[in-house]
Amino acid sequence: MVDLIAEQADVVVRFQGGNNAGHTIITDRGKFILHHIPSGILREGKVSVIANGVVVDPAVLLEEIDSLSRSGCPVTPENFKVSGRAHVIMPYHMAIDALREGAAADGAKIGTTRRGIGPVYEDKFARRGIRVADLPDENALAARIDAVLPERNLYITRVLGGEPVDRDEAVASYAAYGERLRPFITDTAAYLHGVASSGGNVLFEGAQGTLLDIDFGTYPYVTSSSAVAGGVGAGCGLGPGCVDRTVGVVKAYATRVGGGPFPTEDGGPDGESMFERGGELGATTGRRRRCGWLDAVALRHSVRVNGITSLALTKLDVLSGFEKLKICTAYNIGGHRTDSFPQDADALARCEPVYEEMPGWSEDIRRARGLASLPREARDYIDRVSGLCGAEVDLVSVGPSREEAIVINGLFT
Repeated sequence: MVDLIAEQADVVVRFQGGNNAGHTIITDRGKFILHHIPSGILREGKVSVIANGVVVDPAVLLEEIDSLSRSGCPVTPENFKVSGRAHVIMPYHMAIDALREGAAADGAKIGTTRRGIGPVYEDKFARRGIRVADLPDENALAARIDAVLPERNLYITRVLGGEPVDRDEAVASYAAYGERLRPFITDTAAYLHGVASSGGNVLFEGAQGTLLDIDFGTYPYVTSSSAVAGGVGAGCGLGPGCVDRTVGVVKAYATRVGGGPFPTEDGGPDGESMFERGGELGATTGRRRRCGWLDAVALRHSVRVNGITSLALTKLDVLSGFEKLKICTAYNIGGHRTDSFPQDADALARCEPVYEEMPGWSEDIRRARGLASLPREARDYIDRVSGLCGAEVDLVSVGPSREEAIVINGLFT
């Protein structure tokens, strides 16, 4: 969806998260899986920005730059910029993340990608982080590493039972990363202010969904940053009035990768069918996504906390062939019915979904290029999703390619 909407944008910005994200885009040039660089990089003439709220693994970023260039999509300082204020994922962050998750009991695992995301945000807010701007100056980088590595290594070896990170290797490798990244390092807040001031269209790309937000998600089964739309301002350096429209991207069914409560999960043949038809493997880890029916309670929560003005409904084609479709409209918890999303994961785990059923359709809808081409049952399903969550559906995808998207209303009009 970001790739599709980017056609109307001048600049596409990532404002939070790290390479724990995995965004799959299919174009006429092939299939691309992006972890750091915004999806707009595949659109010619667009500028992609990694802003200050993102945490960066420079090895992954550079491999992504090289991979895109080999695929005929050159990444240059003209079409890609990274904030010098963005914090860097260091080897000790990845070691801590993996050791913690590996030591946790099965019921206590967060489902982290083990990419070091949580630990680097810890260091950011503890004011002991290393930022992208530190990398090109080897002496400054060495001083920053020397200030934090002894403590991190003590924690890794004495508490977590791991192997220490080699100081000299970290300095040398990250200084080399910094030298390669030097042409891309930019004061992205100043750059974006200039774009906005001149009337440019800016698209902000979130890395994770609302239920993974550090505050409004299913805590503690969440990511370590503000994934909701309110995180845009702090994550890129523009004021709170910078956002004109907020598009919520939601599948026509529900998925979750990793741990955490999932009231509408379907462990039977319907959930298995969604998994197989939707190709539901995590783009970052390859883990199997858990599948189930659309949860309108969670969707209403997401619409509210993000101020969503329109929805992009994806993977509608996956639901073709179901005789009946189910939508969760409320929860039963302890004998009481509620249409509000619980504040804590333990309460959510006790929720039983209240479903309403709708007739499905048997037609293959991937060739549909307008709402009128969809079966009546599919149109009714779209209308019901919109009515239940209080936001208009402005885009519908009926397949993975750019051409398999039905644009109902333009988003930059």
